Amino acid sequence: MKKCIAIILAAVLLLSALCACASDTVPTQSAQTGTEETATNDETAALPTPTPEPAGELTVKYAGDGTPVRTTDNYRVFYEIFVGSFSDSNGDGIGDLRGIINRMDYLNDGDPTSGKSLGIEGIWLTPIFSSPSYHKYDVTNYYSVDSSFGTTEDLKELVDLCHTRGVKVILDLPINHTGSLNKWYGEFVRAHREGDVDNPAYERYSYYSAPDKAPAGRTFSQITGTSDYVECNFAGNMPELNFDSEEVYTLVYDVAKYYLDMGVDGFRFDAAKYVYFGDNAKSAAFWERYISDLKKINEDLYTVAEVWDGDGITDRYFPYLNCFNFTTAGTSGLIAESAKEGNVNVFTKYVQSYITKITSLREDAMYVPFIANHDTDRAAGYLPGLNGRAQMAANLYILCPGSPFIYYGEEIGLRGSRGGAPTDADRRLAMIWGDGDTIKDPEGSIYNKANKNADPVAEQIADETSLYTYYKTLIAIRQAHPEIARGKYTALSLPKKTGAFLSTYNGSTVCVIHNTSTDAVTIDMKSVTDVAFTKISAEIGIGDFETVTSFDGTTLVIPPQTSVILR
Repeated sequence: MKKCIAIILAAVLLLSALCACASDTVPTQSAQTGTEETATNDETAALPTPTPEPAGELTVKYAGDGTPVRTTDNYRVFYEIFVGSFSDSNGDGIGDLRGIINRMDYLNDGDPTSGKSLGIEGIWLTPIFSSPSYHKYDVTNYYSVDSSFGTTEDLKELVDLCHTRGVKVILDLPINHTGSLNKWYGEFVRAHREGDVDNPAYERYSYYSAPDKAPAGRTFSQITGTSDYVECNFAGNMPELNFDSEEVYTLVYDVAKYYLDMGVDGFRFDAAKYVYFGDNAKSAAFWERYISDLKKINEDLYTVAEVWDGDGITDRYFPYLNCFNFTTAGTSGLIAESAKEGNVNVFTKYVQSYITKITSLREDAMYVPFIANHDTDRAAGYLPGLNGRAQMAANLYILCPGSPFIYYGEEIGLRGSRGGAPTDADRRLAMIWGDGDTIKDPEGSIYNKANKNADPVAEQIADETSLYTYYKTLIAIRQAHPEIARGKYTALSLPKKTGAFLSTYNGSTVCVIHNTSTDAVTIDMKSVTDVAFTKISAEIGIGDFETVTSFDGTTLVIPPQTSVILR
């Protein structure tokens, strides 16, 4: 059957259609690097576009029911920004806070009904603190913005601007370890060299003294000029703090308090399970105390932890803070597998059981899905937009409960993978703006820029069939259906390659149905749920334009590679 590159409701027409229905609205860190690659966006933008695969030329379908509304709680779509790779404001090739400020109209223009911005509701900034590395996870001074990124005044301006637009800002806070150039560590080393055991700094980092044996499973580096060894599990220049020390607790508490008092909304906590290496019980106990104390400063604190492990381990941390879900992420995660014509029922039933479990541990616990981040290969490498898999993966996790995270560039299909490189720099490549932005790939990148394989933002914004337009439309659909993020989740059983769930919030129930296959599917809704639905509230997909979605209250015909919301 003939396919057509078409858009039923373009983003520029989104507002009028939505407002017409407004009455229906329901209220590893990586080691430091090697050589720096200096490819610019202009060079990558000139690359040829690959020939489309036949399995899904881009069509975006959207029938609006309800107006996107500004989110006021923590059920938000977040956007991770690897600061040094996002946007350069001063021509030095390094992304900075001023660059993010300059791009706020792209991220969120403050009007959820304008259709003129991506519409993200939160920003995760990777570490912005003083550090000698490009990645900044080896912090030299927690109270200072790295000079390559700007100033504390820039950070305050960004936070204030975000707040005026209803956007929350969370900082990546790596407190498991510091950099070896941090003055905290310098004082620790000096105390050990002088044998000053009465100095509080003497116990500031985790160490052992020869001839004692090193604790099993951990990595230590000798402190020069002493017979003592400091714990450095991630890298030799990243010594690990000793959380048995009350002085250390005060130090890391004061850092968080400083930024909360500045107006920052919360934190992403790096390497959260390594506070006590190999001891999840003690690590979780630290987070129980720490989060409790921070919530006394800001009761609405947003926190999410990197506990890179299976659900049985993250369950130990959920009583105190949310954790990213790694089970559904990555190339072999349930989101990608479902998007590649897998059994979507496996995904929806997993989400239901997962939510049931974590909310039994803490009533307001939240599913935090993502596809990729700065520590993983980019999703565009294994979920191409040209065959519809990127779009279906986006549907699966954006139209999902909780608080999904988009990795910068995901919305334009930016590629990047580590391959055989010695660092993760190739997973953190420069955003492709196509408007003269001077941002360069990070230090240590060796990625072939021809493989970045994404049209620049400037072109995608003007293209009603682009992946950017798709993401923008998808986020607007989520904002127009508050039940999806917040409601009681009930998975339904459907044929393979399709899947669905009910979500009930404030007395209103919607049904979200996904068809990830390349064939149209007919579903008898009365055979899968007792809830009576009367209309299609929204549909979005890239399926066959000549296959028309229809619903008569019982029989739903859903096109290939399309998601539908029934109300």
